[in-house]
Amino acid sequence: MKDSGRKRTTLDESLLSYIRTTVRIKGGAGGGALDDRGRSIDDSEDSEDKTEGLDGFRQTTLLDYMGGPIGRKKPSKLVSTSPHVKGHGEALSKPVEAPPSHASDQKLKRRPAPAEDISARPFKKGLSRNFIAASSASSDDTVLELVREPWVESARGYLLDVRYDGAQGKAVLMLYDPSSESLVKWADRTGHKPYFLTDARPEDLRAAGVDVSRDESFVQYDLVEKFHPIERRPVKLTKIVVSDPLAVRRLRERVAGAGFSVWEADIKYHHNYIFDRQLVPGILYEVSGARIVHTLPLETGEASTVVQEIFKDEPEDVKERAREWLKIFEAPPPKLPIIAFDIEVYSPLATRLPDPSKALYPIISVATADSSGRNKVFVLYRENAEFSEDALPDATEVEIYDSERAMLLDIIRLLQRYPLVVSFNGDNFDLPYLAKRLEVLGVPREYVPVEAKQDYATFRRSLHIDLHKLFGIRALQVYAFGNKYRELSLESISRALLGKGKVELKVPVPELSLGKLIEYNLQDARLTLELLTFSNNLVFNLIVMVMRTSKLGMEDITRSQISNWIKGLMYWEHRRRRWLIPSRREIEKLSSAGAKVGAIIKDKKYRGAIVLDPPVGVFFRVLVLDFASLYPSLIKQWNLSYETVNNPNCKDTIEVPEVGHRVCRDFKGISNEIVGMLRDFRVRLYKKKSKDKSLREEERLWYDVVQSAMKVYINASYGVFGSESFSLYSLPVAESVTALGRTVLRGTLEKSRDLKLHIVYGDTDSLFIWDPPRDALEALVDYVERTYGLELELDKVFRAILFSGLKKNYLGITEDGDIVIKGMVAKKSNTPEFIKEEFSKAVRIISKLERPEDVEDILAELRDHINTVYNNVKKKIYTLDQFAIKVMLSKNPKEYDKNTPQHVKAAMLLQRLGIPLGRGDIVYYVKTRDKLGVKPVQLARLSDVDPGKYIEHVKTAFEQMLMAFGISWDDISGVKKLDKLLFD
Repeated sequence: MKDSGRKRTTLDESLLSYIRTTVRIKGGAGGGALDDRGRSIDDSEDSEDKTEGLDGFRQTTLLDYMGGPIGRKKPSKLVSTSPHVKGHGEALSKPVEAPPSHASDQKLKRRPAPAEDISARPFKKGLSRNFIAASSASSDDTVLELVREPWVESARGYLLDVRYDGAQGKAVLMLYDPSSESLVKWADRTGHKPYFLTDARPEDLRAAGVDVSRDESFVQYDLVEKFHPIERRPVKLTKIVVSDPLAVRRLRERVAGAGFSVWEADIKYHHNYIFDRQLVPGILYEVSGARIVHTLPLETGEASTVVQEIFKDEPEDVKERAREWLKIFEAPPPKLPIIAFDIEVYSPLATRLPDPSKALYPIISVATADSSGRNKVFVLYRENAEFSEDALPDATEVEIYDSERAMLLDIIRLLQRYPLVVSFNGDNFDLPYLAKRLEVLGVPREYVPVEAKQDYATFRRSLHIDLHKLFGIRALQVYAFGNKYRELSLESISRALLGKGKVELKVPVPELSLGKLIEYNLQDARLTLELLTFSNNLVFNLIVMVMRTSKLGMEDITRSQISNWIKGLMYWEHRRRRWLIPSRREIEKLSSAGAKVGAIIKDKKYRGAIVLDPPVGVFFRVLVLDFASLYPSLIKQWNLSYETVNNPNCKDTIEVPEVGHRVCRDFKGISNEIVGMLRDFRVRLYKKKSKDKSLREEERLWYDVVQSAMKVYINASYGVFGSESFSLYSLPVAESVTALGRTVLRGTLEKSRDLKLHIVYGDTDSLFIWDPPRDALEALVDYVERTYGLELELDKVFRAILFSGLKKNYLGITEDGDIVIKGMVAKKSNTPEFIKEEFSKAVRIISKLERPEDVEDILAELRDHINTVYNNVKKKIYTLDQFAIKVMLSKNPKEYDKNTPQHVKAAMLLQRLGIPLGRGDIVYYVKTRDKLGVKPVQLARLSDVDPGKYIEHVKTAFEQMLMAFGISWDDISGVKKLDKLLFD
């Protein structure tokens, strides 16, 4: 709503009834008083069998008339096992209550449940009555609690995001206020408007017949001066200011169509606002009137000393910026209440994901878990419900409804009381389904506080993070989480990072008992919360640090790849310097010569790093040395940036070896400074602080997050310049970085040979050295530092490592017993389950390798294991479920007209039986002996399985592992001689 303080003149009275529907089991026997987030604060025995209604009237709870098993006995602890938690902020919304002035007019009426609600299949009739407190006179205050937005004129809080409010035509700051533990919204009062830049004067536009001043969104012309980083001179431009961001797109095309140049016309408005106002999301601000002021801590003498030491050779302006960065890095992260939720929806087909755009089927359960330890499950009652309370955590509340509509409204009211809501795949499913389902149940859209943005979903009063998208960000997956997970599923990520997973089911969700459904649903919500908060809020704090670095809001950075993070910081820095952000066409002019050395990898436009050919065999005591931040260091040393490579306006240049690009030496590039500064902070300060035992654990964990965020950013900083989707795309920059990297690696390899070191493998910025003498290793480290100004660091020590002879393909066991697998993975999502399990067993066998003398025994055990797997497949010892291959349909089966994949063939068999399948459905199938070659699991028998086809899967999974022992698949029954394995 545009103005929460203004009352509506009319009100849909039916909404009052929706909100007042309270048929549920709560707080042991119907609930008592509630705190600001709906938690029970009165569980006295006197209230066990009857409850005071929200308006003082006695309301019959579901226990009073439930015909199921639990209606005949005292509620178990399953229904109320939550401790009473208080004090989460008095400023948040209270439960909706009718005003006292209308209490005397209230009457409790029994009404049949709406037809689309409890009578909706698959639930049986029997609990078809709701007790609805109906008012003879409506009150705006009653429903405003559901839709009121927390607008403020002044506040002190952490800036978490910036949105654009179309109704007000203003940018809106989303601030977390620690004093009230709530999210507040502050609409811009600085007068900022959307705009773009052009080299055309107003009179030039009129003469060309594109007088934009006649457009209804036109506000004014401004004459501005910017520094052009490519032309290396100030330029005067016309700033066309409009009232609507959509007008920028419309008018820029008209201006460009008339032959004029335009700049900065494709930046999202809320990003523009951040850049112009030089905001830093993730830090504390005070807003009042038209003032937006950060409250970073004052500089200390220690901080000044640190900056002086790290950046002693830099000019004073760089030191000043470093001091500002240091304040941002040192500021502690916010601690805010967080709630995770997960919904379960009935589906008539177990493999079908219900369509959120239609929401035809009821939501049967919603689980929530919050950062205070509170677990709550809302569940839709079914006749003959059975409970099993043993599996639930102690702090669990369960509310059972016979009205889906009432249940969903209560869920919405609970969620929007938290500043941050977390889901797994909520953008594509949970939020849109919840919103659409409320519409289907008759709730007016304006009262559903879920907002559908262009490519995600959120809440009006809360921020929303979708962990499915967050963990799908490739840079985080690689640099922050070390490729520990490969599948983007809640099960896979949770197993990898938390060491636990989802509740295993033997029947589809709609067939679960209420108790098992609650257990399953709650575990998903708890896993979702823990993925954000484990290890002292590690992932949440990482998000905060990325926000501070990229200058983008929380909902943006958790849904975008790292190229957008880098672009955010680059644009922000351009605005700080009053630089013009150049157009893509201008940068491409500097790249017109193209790559000087052809790419080796298909579809890549420039040549990448050197990857040495690995040997075949088992090696013991292999040290892995890494060049510390190799590419970021080269960017800093060589002044590489889009405006410094091949720029004809540079007077003093140096040539990059191998590729011949010319780099400016008389003008410092923007990438050079940003990447170099982050690299120096990480290597020379925060990596050390993260391991400093003299600091408190909480401080060390924060500094580890700081250095991790820097690592993610700087390690991707070169690659984005070689990506055509990056707005500052510059192929010469990317090519220069990799060419310099190859030069460094070649020189280091030559020195290693001189020192008689055995380099068994090398990849990009890593060297695998076999059992090196200490003095030779120290000599190599000293050479690299003196010759290239780079640091060689010890990354890992493998007590044993297996090489298959293929690049980027090895399995190693560290001295600590950790397993590192590169390339040798049999755990893709479409791999049969039995192969995943047997591959893991094989890895455990290999992990017992301690010394060369163990090879023969380990190899014999591995051979026996693979022979067992082979025989089990031949004899079909595994179950149909273990043989099953699962693949999701990327489009409707009828859309496949050529080269029909196997899973689509299986889907078509199901369709012929009248089972509807479409895009998004998961197909489980097995490979069979018949002509078609596949059958869906539902139609297959174990006798249908073709063992020969699964033997090929087994071969693919284990062959590379065997190759390391010098054994081929064909001679698995024998063992090669030991002397061929030890390389001595």
